[in-house]
Amino acid sequence: MTGRPDLRLGITDVAPVVSCGSFSTRAVVGEHLPITATVFREGHDAVAATVVFTPPAEPGGQTPRPLQHRMTPFGPEPDRWTTTVVPDREGLWTYQVEAWDDPLSTWHHDVEVKVEAGQGAEELANDLEAGARLMEEVATSAPDEHRDALKAAAAALRDESLELTARIAPALSPSLQRVLAAHPVRRLVTGSPVYELWVDRPRALYGSWYEFFPRSEGPVVGGTPTHGTFAQAAERLPAIAEMGFDVVYLPPIHPIGHTNRKGKNNTLVAQPDDVGSPWAIGSEEGGHDAVHPQLGSLQDFQDFVWHAGELGMEVALDLALQATPDHPWVTAHPEWFTTKPDGTIAYAENPPKKYQDIYPLNFDNDPEGLYAEVLRVVRHWMAAGVRIFRVDNPHTKPLNFWHWIIWEIKKTDPDVLFLAEAFTRPAMMHQLAKIGFTQSYTYFTWRTEAWELAEYGRELAEHAHYMRPNFFVNTPDILHESLQVGGPPMFKIRAVLASMMSPTWGVYSGYELFEHVGLRPGSEEYLDTEKFQLRPRDWAAAEASGRTLAPYLRRLNEIRRAHPALQQLRTLRFHPVDNPNLLCFSKTDPGSDDAVLVVVSVNSNSTQIGTTSLDMPALGLDWSDRFAVTDEITGAHYDWGQQNYVELDPHREPAHVLTVHRSRPTPIPPG
Repeated sequence: MTGRPDLRLGITDVAPVVSCGSFSTRAVVGEHLPITATVFREGHDAVAATVVFTPPAEPGGQTPRPLQHRMTPFGPEPDRWTTTVVPDREGLWTYQVEAWDDPLSTWHHDVEVKVEAGQGAEELANDLEAGARLMEEVATSAPDEHRDALKAAAAALRDESLELTARIAPALSPSLQRVLAAHPVRRLVTGSPVYELWVDRPRALYGSWYEFFPRSEGPVVGGTPTHGTFAQAAERLPAIAEMGFDVVYLPPIHPIGHTNRKGKNNTLVAQPDDVGSPWAIGSEEGGHDAVHPQLGSLQDFQDFVWHAGELGMEVALDLALQATPDHPWVTAHPEWFTTKPDGTIAYAENPPKKYQDIYPLNFDNDPEGLYAEVLRVVRHWMAAGVRIFRVDNPHTKPLNFWHWIIWEIKKTDPDVLFLAEAFTRPAMMHQLAKIGFTQSYTYFTWRTEAWELAEYGRELAEHAHYMRPNFFVNTPDILHESLQVGGPPMFKIRAVLASMMSPTWGVYSGYELFEHVGLRPGSEEYLDTEKFQLRPRDWAAAEASGRTLAPYLRRLNEIRRAHPALQQLRTLRFHPVDNPNLLCFSKTDPGSDDAVLVVVSVNSNSTQIGTTSLDMPALGLDWSDRFAVTDEITGAHYDWGQQNYVELDPHREPAHVLTVHRSRPTPIPPG
């Protein structure tokens, strides 16, 4: 026999649940998490449902007190129930749906139906006595202030001197019904499986990231760039904070190998002054726990982290688990690598690409030793102030390793976050999220048409209970064709899409300067890519000339901070518009009245005209409502309804970002 024969009442389709409960559902502190289930029973008696929501164990190991959330029916399908829970602290919560026989609702329904059918007190004698007993049963456990009313209702039901309507009136009064709803009689209680919910700090869901290379922040001397230091890079932090970014992400900061070092633009032969790739980690100066000496010392890095914190930002550090031939691991632990038949160590390949300067790690030869070493490295940087790790190519390492190390860290430091840089097959991306990664890079960079952006946005919102996206508009590896040919309007368009669709988004340095020249036609690599050379930028000259997108990025981040709706993913909804070059979507905040509506052109060349057909209930409005909107970019005000004319000129402003004022307008008296 299979299944659960002990389930007295029916409970199915509990959501959200990840892989049938094999992995934890995800939320952040303060997030509204809807929980739904199908709950049913045999016959016609009433059934009800509750979610038992249990917080993490309290300090000292005290057993936490479960929270009871009454579920309510919803939607067009029968037997579907829902409620919303809001976790208020980090850690591992649990939730369980309980179905139960609800004799109070059954009694209430039966009495009303029989009275409406004209039945008298004699025919209702058993119902009246049953109701009196239910009132007395509730009175035994209800607070003292309600007991007299419950006993009075029971007495009235038994008082044959009263008319029938007077006998039942106290029990059916709104005030007593509220008491009965708060203190129900629960029989045949049946529980679903218990599911886990891991709750992160809010930064796991919402934030604005800025990536830059500290080594490019050195001065240009005699026309030649010099290697920057953490102290010089710290001078860039106020400008990043001024643009409204929350997270400063640094590529690897470790010593770079010399053997097979790549030259400018990934050439195979490096010149003496070539700095190499930061992802080619390890030299005689140290490995993953060391700082590149030209950047400074470990203390200099900690000072950099402190400066960022003083400006309201935190530092994310790249975790790239690979080594150069010069890495100390190669000599001390050759078993951590793959040896070819000729006795040489295999370098990284992704045919036809070859990475002769990098040795991949082999996690199967000595898992105990390698796992322990990586854990030591991560904790080393945690001790230096890092609480966010951007993990390079996690899809090339074993899933069980990531599952182990992430949860090993979270046992002691639940605030540490991990971003998966996994541009790979969907199944792997989703599995990395399920096993513990806090956020994931996405396919956003390659979604450029309105229809595919809407399709992808719906997919991400559907999986918001475990997979949180980070929309980077560009990376050192990815300069999409749309940015190479679309001009400054396309840079605005992509920034609006990323920052408004996803609660977390990112920008790689140079985006605000409209850097758009590719290595060659058809390539997504930058010409003179910063991955292999110093790339200083003249920020002052760009600001003086006005050729910078920095003020626009600042405005987008200001809007995001001001609107809780834009810090959500679950509430992302798309609305029809009759022009395929226009995309319309909205977000709402379940905890407030905040709603934002965005209409953006995906065409950077010409003016686009269209008419929206808004899903008004998704905005918390009735179909016939008129409402005011304020454009947060231009400051313009409009009166909108379900159908709205839109005209967007990308060379002026390619998007409306509209605050929706949902309060009903005051009617104007006739005359």
